[in-house]
Amino acid sequence: MKDNKRRFALATAILCAALATGAGAQAQDKKASTVSKQDVQAKFDYCQTCHGISGQGFRGAFPIPRLAGQQPEYIENQLKAFIEHRRINPVMFNVAHVLSPGMLEALTTKFKELDPKPLGGAPRNIVPDGKMIYEKGLGPDVPACASCHGATAKGDGQFPRLAGQLNDYVIKKLTNWDTERGQDKANVDTSIIMQPIAHNLTAAQITAVAAYLSSLE
Repeated sequence: MKDNKRRFALATAILCAALATGAGAQAQDKKASTVSKQDVQAKFDYCQTCHGISGQGFRGAFPIPRLAGQQPEYIENQLKAFIEHRRINPVMFNVAHVLSPGMLEALTTKFKELDPKPLGGAPRNIVPDGKMIYEKGLGPDVPACASCHGATAKGDGQFPRLAGQLNDYVIKKLTNWDTERGQDKANVDTSIIMQPIAHNLTAAQITAVAAYLSSLE
């Protein structure tokens, strides 16, 4: 338990440092080049081929996440993680590394403004269990999800929106956290804050939380 507390404290310190130093750098980086509405729409349409109509997510051979309503800062951070190989995905690397600052700002703003209905599909009978974990946590090793992601799971800044996310996508990410995030051990990022929490959730608890989140609008 003490080790978990130390990891959580370290993760929180890293996140605070990132928030403090990131603001100035992002303000400088966002001297955005002008992009046309036509170019933005074309790129957005391209994103929809995988992430679904209006960014609502898509279920195919594997779940592709909902981006609608997502925090722009979170999307930017994850695209940077793909570029730096802290998240490994050849498709997303190819998408991310060619985006200009202006296009990135336009796309993240557009996704933030979208609010389609969630795709749903999760078992309804376990939603109350997931709601309890999300709002109250499970003790010191699993704090309330709401403490970072907000009471309505809409996220804030670097903390992502989880409301309406595909339940199977949430399950996949939490179950495989160590192989999905923080892949560059020499360049530790804010994903470390979730590592001990993901480890301390059982498969049943992950499924319940995912079902609850997928039910939120």
